[in-house]
Amino acid sequence: MKDLTQGNETKVIIAFALPMLIGNVFQQFYNMVDSAVVGNFVGTQALAAVGTAGPILFLMVALVMGATMGTTVLVAQYYGARDFAKVRAAVDTGYIILFWSGLAMSIVGVLAADPILRLLNTPADVFADASTYLRIIFSGMLALFGYNGISAILRGLGDSKTPLYLLIAASLLNVVLDLLFVVVFHWGVAGVAWATLISQGASFVAGVLYLNARNEHVRLDLKRLRFDRDLFQQSLRIGLPSGIQQTLVSLGMMALTRIVNGFGTVAIAGYSAALRLDAFAMMPAMNLSMAISTFTGQNMGAGRTDRVRRGHLSAMAVGTGISIAMGLLVVFLGTWMMRLFTQDTAVITVGARYLLIVGSTYVLFSTMFINNGVMRGAGDSFIPMINTILALWVVRIPAAILFSGPLGMGTDGIWWSVPAGWLMGAVFSTWYYLGGRWKRKAVVRGPGARPGAGPAAGLEAGPSAEA
Repeated sequence: MKDLTQGNETKVIIAFALPMLIGNVFQQFYNMVDSAVVGNFVGTQALAAVGTAGPILFLMVALVMGATMGTTVLVAQYYGARDFAKVRAAVDTGYIILFWSGLAMSIVGVLAADPILRLLNTPADVFADASTYLRIIFSGMLALFGYNGISAILRGLGDSKTPLYLLIAASLLNVVLDLLFVVVFHWGVAGVAWATLISQGASFVAGVLYLNARNEHVRLDLKRLRFDRDLFQQSLRIGLPSGIQQTLVSLGMMALTRIVNGFGTVAIAGYSAALRLDAFAMMPAMNLSMAISTFTGQNMGAGRTDRVRRGHLSAMAVGTGISIAMGLLVVFLGTWMMRLFTQDTAVITVGARYLLIVGSTYVLFSTMFINNGVMRGAGDSFIPMINTILALWVVRIPAAILFSGPLGMGTDGIWWSVPAGWLMGAVFSTWYYLGGRWKRKAVVRGPGARPGAGPAAGLEAGPSAEA
């Protein structure tokens, strides 16, 4: 387990974020292979089906992602304060939340798949495959939630390497199963879904075995598993706003998918493939956000708001540089990259256009995410939720409707709405961070600042003490 309250902030954050980044590269590779296999070996309709299913799956896991975020922050802050009894209680409570949530989501997801697809105005030639894919994935939500929960707990303890190893193994297994089920057995979209489910299940089992063998504070022991109501309420207070935020994001994705669906199967397929590449490009910022969240949690627990401020500046500098590089990559190589998924010229054109417009503004996304990571790590998760409402629902969705319809910009209008929303999010989150109110939101009150830490305790200082 890694102590993030010591050492050079830039080095600590990069060292912690790098395993998560590599892991997410494999996670996106995992998703990219799914799309590439169905796009090249099944067809454009299958590629569109997998793309249409994505926002629906994200909706169903969003609230549980929030619960997981609450567990991560509690574990990080109690670990930073060296209160191992509370670490154990937070982990036990997290396990129980994930089990019942995963079971509920499986049932709801299977029953709601077709009605949601109809609500999204899914084209007839895509509907059956999308329904099949969703029902299979939803049937295994316990495995998905279990793996994500274990990863969140380990990140809270400062261990970002073990989730990486589990994910690499799952990704490699998924590639093999994708090719076996789709290319050899000809199971089509169902084969991709089963490959994903089996791979995630294997990761979950391996994660449980690792925790039971290596760490007494987080060992899964059904006989001594205890539910802590107070910690559950704290987890909800921290995680529910994040869960609501993720739900709003997923609903926004679904709203955008409905708009894209109105332009036909080719537009859906191009958008789906471009999003896979988009996710790769945005991963560094997302992982820096997760790293700065855990970094902030541990240092707030230790009373080191001075380190949080320096860590934020370091993450912003690194994130900006990487975002510029990623933007140049997708802008100039977007057309070539799209050929990994399909040889359909019309689909390639749609996806490359998306990458050209969105890729040039990744710096805005990085700024918004890193700022939000600090807020979450400090326990001030309500503000990122407000930020999401402003960026997505006040700007992005209305802009997509306006630009693509009344202004006659077509799909380009949808793509331009993305950076418009990011701009709002970046400006609002920067304004709130500079205000300094997040410094007073920690769940765990640290023992006080160490020598040279600046204002006493940092947690009780006024909003502008270190802004």
